[in-house]
Amino acid sequence: MNEFLSVLCEQVIAIAKNNGSFFLREINKVKISDIEEKGLHDFVSYVDKTAEANIVKELSRILPEAGFIAEEGTNITRGERFNWIVDPLDGTTNFLHHIPLYSISIALMEGEDIILGVVYEPNLDECFYAWKGENAKLNGKDISVSEQQVMQNSLLATGFPYIDYGKLEGYMELFMHFARNTSGLRRLGSAAVDLAYTACGRFEGFYEYGLHPWDVAAGAFIVQQAGGRVTDFSGGSSYIFNGEMLASNSVMHEQLLDSIRNHFHNL
Repeated sequence: MNEFLSVLCEQVIAIAKNNGSFFLREINKVKISDIEEKGLHDFVSYVDKTAEANIVKELSRILPEAGFIAEEGTNITRGERFNWIVDPLDGTTNFLHHIPLYSISIALMEGEDIILGVVYEPNLDECFYAWKGENAKLNGKDISVSEQQVMQNSLLATGFPYIDYGKLEGYMELFMHFARNTSGLRRLGSAAVDLAYTACGRFEGFYEYGLHPWDVAAGAFIVQQAGGRVTDFSGGSSYIFNGEMLASNSVMHEQLLDSIRNHFHNL
């Protein structure tokens, strides 16, 4: 199984990088007229759709029996054993505004377990990846989470909801708590990149609600394979499909969970 996943991961990396090159070629070609609004503050363009179609086609070629959970719904067939979870462009708003931080996120689920994850950020040509049984890697080198244990010295990443504003007041209270008690917070605009940066120790943790499986499946797995811990806001394991996630370097996880419980009153 390990050799199978190793070969499969190499193929997924190649697919992600090909689509990253496509984004870099197209970023200056997208016009306002090309942008569609799927919902409130939720945008898509021909770039997302074309990339997803390409990714689905290539993933179907290398693992024909697998189904898909994909953001743009290019393929909605579910597999009995394997399913790919695909975000062709995580950070669409950044891309449409020519902000050079966005990513391709691809995870493979076997049953209920993620067994492979790839996050590729094309602007820096950084590919984060892992498969079950192996350490997480960045461009071929092993990575690990931060060893920081002190909240005041930690750097956190988060995102803000763009649809569900019902919990925003409590969420901002939590944000203010972390602003006062850490060395800083960052909002990069790509949850997959936030998680990848947590995996390699650039952030001590990442938290957000209003997430989708395709935003986080690959990145969360990479964090775990890099020695980190991932839970929902209650400390449970329902973090891929229930929309909320805390990922950390493990040693600070309980501190961060306590802060969430004490300051985010919309749990």
